[in-house]
Amino acid sequence: MKTLRSISLFTGAGGLDLGFEAAGFRPLACFERDKDSRSTLRVNRPDWWLPEDGDVETLRPTRLMSTLGIAPRELDLILGGPPCQPFSKSALWAREAADPIGDERNRPLLHLNRLIDAALPRAVVLENVGEATSKTGATVLESFERALERINRRSDTNYRISVARLNAAEYGVPQSRERVFVIALRDGQKFVSPPKTVDDQEYRTAWDAIGDLDHSAWPDILKMKGKWADLLPSIPEGMNYLFHTERGGGVPLFGWRTRYWSFLLKLAKNRPAWTIQASPGPATGPFHWRNRLLSVPELKRLQTFPDSYEICGSSGSARKQLGNAVPPALAEAVALQLRRFFGEIVPSHESKFVRPSLGLPPAPEAVSAVPTAYLHLQSIYQDHPGPGLGPGARQKSEGAATQRRP
Repeated sequence: MKTLRSISLFTGAGGLDLGFEAAGFRPLACFERDKDSRSTLRVNRPDWWLPEDGDVETLRPTRLMSTLGIAPRELDLILGGPPCQPFSKSALWAREAADPIGDERNRPLLHLNRLIDAALPRAVVLENVGEATSKTGATVLESFERALERINRRSDTNYRISVARLNAAEYGVPQSRERVFVIALRDGQKFVSPPKTVDDQEYRTAWDAIGDLDHSAWPDILKMKGKWADLLPSIPEGMNYLFHTERGGGVPLFGWRTRYWSFLLKLAKNRPAWTIQASPGPATGPFHWRNRLLSVPELKRLQTFPDSYEICGSSGSARKQLGNAVPPALAEAVALQLRRFFGEIVPSHESKFVRPSLGLPPAPEAVSAVPTAYLHLQSIYQDHPGPGLGPGARQKSEGAATQRRP
């Protein structure tokens, strides 16, 4: 395949770019300001150019294009994963009235528009979490679409937004991870999602990914800490705190749906992993079926990074880099589909990022009894009252009532 040229923004640990690299795209420049992520990129891809400090807010598009020797319309692709926090489920859990337009973390999107205006690439590919297509996230997408319309009027281009909502598990990633790709092609074509490479009977499982790393002698740093650490062994594989509710079959310690989904969440050997998070709290899963944190090598496997790919920085930084990354196997599928929209014949092939199945996993781990220290919770739990009736909704309603008072 012909090598195509790209510029990468918000590159992170490089997961999106690794997938596009495997599909024949070469990044001419990668913008990333996180120090550890920049170290990760330098160690693994020393031939990728990292401009000074990597901050898109200091990016001067015309100067960059001159430095790269690229004229308008000669670049094939601008790609990146802009900050996703304003769209995330965690953000919406924390504050129901999330305002993505007013969130200062979305300022980099304005600088992205300036680069598109200067470069006029054949395509733009942005990746974010699934909530970017919700009512809350749609406001930012509408703003981006208006920016593209202004570029179209000035430059006689025909950029139109297409949205592809993809589950990584359907592309060989051993993880159920919904991601949204926003694609705009300069010629106005409507991008269609890449064909799935596996069906639900062929999903790679957590065991396929990390079963050969499974042993009992892991360092103390992987031990779960905090007030809930001793409760985790009492939850079966593939379940979370909901097991310990009246509807779950365990000891009713919690109210139904009163905690976030990933609270005390454990992997199941026979299913894809739950979504790996970038900045989990001490009780936020997914946890290993041996009741511990996942190691960096395991996180890389679950995200389809090669074993040889070094993640720099502390264990916390490595988890953040990996949790924020696009699985390279998923990115590769999107990149190959984009080449098809460029009019190329793309032969089918097996992704080098997808590991072979390890076969049937062992039986689930034994479940422990609930420690006595937690049994007092049985007398104080309450179920969630229902949609629109929880504490956040009540607080929002009370605030509105206060504003209406004379």
